[in-house]
Amino acid sequence: VQLQASGGGLVQAGGSLRLSCAASGRTFKDNVMAWFRQVPGKDRELVEARTWTGTTIYGESVKGRFTISRDHAKNAVYLQMDSLKPEDTAIYYCAGSNVFRLYTDNMEYAYWGQGTQVTVSS
Repeated sequence: VQLQASGGGLVQAGGSLRLSCAASGRTFKDNVMAWFRQVPGKDRELVEARTWTGTTIYGESVKGRFTISRDHAKNAVYLQMDSLKPEDTAIYYCAGSNVFRLYTDNMEYAYWGQGTQVTVSS
């Protein structure tokens, strides 16, 4: 199973980026997919997660600015990030679980992409 994340980069504060993550090797149609992020010295934190039926949970810091979406036909998950702030700078990871319940704990996710760097300049 592989998750391939892409779309990171450098953007100015207030700008937008769209991250993509394509899964191969198994389907996640009935399971949760998510985006996490991590900065050096800190734990990996949930950005947003989505069930196959569309229920989502998200970190409070991204509320109203980030939107997760999924394309079951492509076995992919996306993260639209708007109104970016310098504190959003991190490595972003896509993740897939073996279950259909939403969890904020990264330990509940069995599959991980390689990470993509997002840097927001002030």
